[in-house]
Amino acid sequence: MAGINAMEKKLAEFKCDTNEAVCLKLVRFPEDLEDDGTTFHPEYSHQTFGDDEVAFGYKGLQVQLYYTAGNLSTFFKVKYSSKVTEKFECVEADDIEGKVRDIIPAGFTSNIDDFVSLLDKDTNFKPFGTLFHSYTVHNEEAGELTYQIYKADVTCPGFHEYHERLQTFLMWFIETASFIDADDDHWDFFLVFEKYNKDGETLYATVGYMTVYNYYVYPDKTRPRVSQMLILPPYQGEGHGAQLLEAVHKFYCNLPKVQDITAEDPSDNYVKLRDYVLAKLCQSLPSFSSGKLQHGFSEDMVREARDKLKINKKHARRVYEILRLRTTDMSDEDQAREYRLEVKKRLFGPYRKNQRELEKMKKCLRPEELVSHMGQMDTQVQHEELEKTYQEVVGDYRRIIERLAAQA
Repeated sequence: MAGINAMEKKLAEFKCDTNEAVCLKLVRFPEDLEDDGTTFHPEYSHQTFGDDEVAFGYKGLQVQLYYTAGNLSTFFKVKYSSKVTEKFECVEADDIEGKVRDIIPAGFTSNIDDFVSLLDKDTNFKPFGTLFHSYTVHNEEAGELTYQIYKADVTCPGFHEYHERLQTFLMWFIETASFIDADDDHWDFFLVFEKYNKDGETLYATVGYMTVYNYYVYPDKTRPRVSQMLILPPYQGEGHGAQLLEAVHKFYCNLPKVQDITAEDPSDNYVKLRDYVLAKLCQSLPSFSSGKLQHGFSEDMVREARDKLKINKKHARRVYEILRLRTTDMSDEDQAREYRLEVKKRLFGPYRKNQRELEKMKKCLRPEELVSHMGQMDTQVQHEELEKTYQEVVGDYRRIIERLAAQA
């Protein structure tokens, strides 16, 4: 037994955290290759390496995935200080290279000199598609930086191959990511680039992107649905997500055949971003004026949000709650109570639905089954959950209101 434990202990030394082992870079200059400050790591690696996000068989494992900043030409190499098969026979190391090859497209190089040559060619890279929005961001070190958003599709020469390289980032930064069939012409692609100068030349670096699928709505409308959205980690926290979502929303608002704009299985972070962008857009609509907000959620709000901004009723309701909170004096007991009841009335909807379903169950469940379902719907528990959810929602709304104030 002691021998087995000793062996297990030695083998445990050959386990690596794959979120640490995978090293990503967006490379602009050759010196970036040696600069640890340009390296970033995945948030997730379970889709490539398994749920425990561990690779077995190596010490000092480093999976180098470097991309040229513009065209995303790729360098891929697996390095390690020692491998388990060098010390223990009959023990097999994970096939790291095979696992990563499954998600990155062919055409990468494993030779660093070849990659530096690709870096030189990156100076010729130009964004795909049509420019439709530009903006600037102030950076304390670099001053005013210029960013541009382009709309592209599969007809753009070279875009298909570029998109295959771009979407590999999804696997590392979106928990439930999957690749899409980019050849389907219902897809729209929106790409964010930084425009910068190097030795007097204008160059472009990839910042992030969004994919949107255009669904048909009978008889003559479409419903654009946001599928994936990612701002690459070196650019996160600078407001690019809001710029992208607002620009895309306005783009579709100008198309008469668009009914409304939705999102597929949105993450919590996406919902918060969307709440901010839609509140920013709706705050100038007459039906959302401070005087009207205090009279409750109205059909005028639903209609104006839909007709002018392609916002559906569910999202318009959240915007109403955010903007009403901004105009509510929560230190005034009556105003605070009215607001709380207004939000809780919406939040209580799912509980009411559960109770209606319970009434139906009473007719077909055995007594012991009914008792178990009733236990799940205890009134006290409902009230506690409702209050907890309400406090979380209001906390999120307050952060959005602070952000709106900062942008004013």
